[in-house]
Amino acid sequence: MYFDKQKPLDIVLNDLFAHYRDHVADVSKITDALLANAVVSSQDDIVNDHIAFRTLGVPHLGIASFEKIFLAYGYQRRDHYYFEAKKLDAYWYAPPEPHYPRIFVSELQVKALSAEAQKIIQQYTDPINSDPVDSLALSNGQAVADFLQQALWPLPTAADYQRLLEESEYAAWVIYNRYYLNHYTISIHELKDGYNTLEEFNCFLEGIGVKLNTAGGKIKTSADGLLRQSSTVSALYEATFSDGRALEIAGSYVEFAERSPLPAFQHLAKDELKPEHRRDGFETNNADKIFESTYTGQIKGEQ
Repeated sequence: MYFDKQKPLDIVLNDLFAHYRDHVADVSKITDALLANAVVSSQDDIVNDHIAFRTLGVPHLGIASFEKIFLAYGYQRRDHYYFEAKKLDAYWYAPPEPHYPRIFVSELQVKALSAEAQKIIQQYTDPINSDPVDSLALSNGQAVADFLQQALWPLPTAADYQRLLEESEYAAWVIYNRYYLNHYTISIHELKDGYNTLEEFNCFLEGIGVKLNTAGGKIKTSADGLLRQSSTVSALYEATFSDGRALEIAGSYVEFAERSPLPAFQHLAKDELKPEHRRDGFETNNADKIFESTYTGQIKGEQ
């Protein structure tokens, strides 16, 4: 998927994607259909717009900890986003080279939750008394890849998960899934004609039985009209909790982004357009609805 498989960043990204693809059935379903329809000739032809992670705003964790990994690999922190209703902060990070994906990292404002929810989260995270990233050899790509798959706190009980789910579906997702890749994003505008608008691509997706997030409409559009996004909804999978109970919970999903040329470059032919000619960054209102791809109401079609 990436160029130099020996670079730490490539090792980390490839490992993340391998685990993600194995656990999110829609990834292979979509890729296989793109191959069958000759939209792409291999997985490597799919351009990854960005990947996203979720974190908890508690001491020694959260964005301040997580970002150290990708800043060390040459990423640059860009805009801040605030999601008042969901009690989230987020930043996006620009890649060191254009062929790498952007990174979007969000963080739950734990102190904004109820005292009961804070206590539940803290009982799992309080034993972490130093930043775990500080002890990582960031030059060792496989060590970092392994870290992103490991448990940083004990497996929660089903009761704790369900109580968090009542107040913050984001909190419940992170307390179980931790730093697992939340989603990757296909750059729709990079595909061939007939598939390179979200209207066309969403029609293709629904034609192969992929369920789309309808929060805010199937296509979420930025105020300037230059960034449009859609996403699947997470499947439910059976998870076993520390008390031995099993519940069906949300996992990860797939996003799709269509970035239009900036006004100064809209006269360019498609084969002349470069990434820097297109709308960059993210949009709070779009992202707010994309978060709901793991929400119960979307998964069960209640919204």
